[in-house]
Amino acid sequence: MRELASLTLKKAGTEHVAGIAEVCSQGWRATYGYLEDDAYVEQVIEDYYNQDRILKEVTEFSEHWHGYFIAEEDGQVVGAIGGGTTGNQTGEIYVFYMDPHKRGLGIGSKLLSFYTDYQKSLGIKEQWVSAQKGNMKGIPFYEAKGFVKQSEKVSKRTGHISFQFMRKI
Repeated sequence: MRELASLTLKKAGTEHVAGIAEVCSQGWRATYGYLEDDAYVEQVIEDYYNQDRILKEVTEFSEHWHGYFIAEEDGQVVGAIGGGTTGNQTGEIYVFYMDPHKRGLGIGSKLLSFYTDYQKSLGIKEQWVSAQKGNMKGIPFYEAKGFVKQSEKVSKRTGHISFQFMRKI
């Protein structure tokens, strides 16, 4: 395993918007590019991982959205995670992507642990995450981290099947 240079884990600020947009866009393409057609992949990136939306999500905080947390290596965003509270003592991860060139180095594990510690500090006892059926990057990772499949849901908008996973924290 390649040694990581200088890895920093922290809550994202406005100075990280471009890096978050880039890592989420690259991560989305790497995760779903083989499951979806190019037009759909690019539309999702345009809708969700544009800098205007990410700027809003970095600067706004609520019970339902805790903002983005990032992993930086030598000042460059290499991973991003974000989520919120969905119920009494229940948290969810809504977005979690890594630079595809940095996979397998332990960065995602460290970032998940960092965010999980944050959610625990809020009194969260259950952590949920969803992954699209066929997502062979995310599903094995989540299962290795103790998430257990609870249910599956079909999107009325797209027809895609997603699995909901949960773990006690």
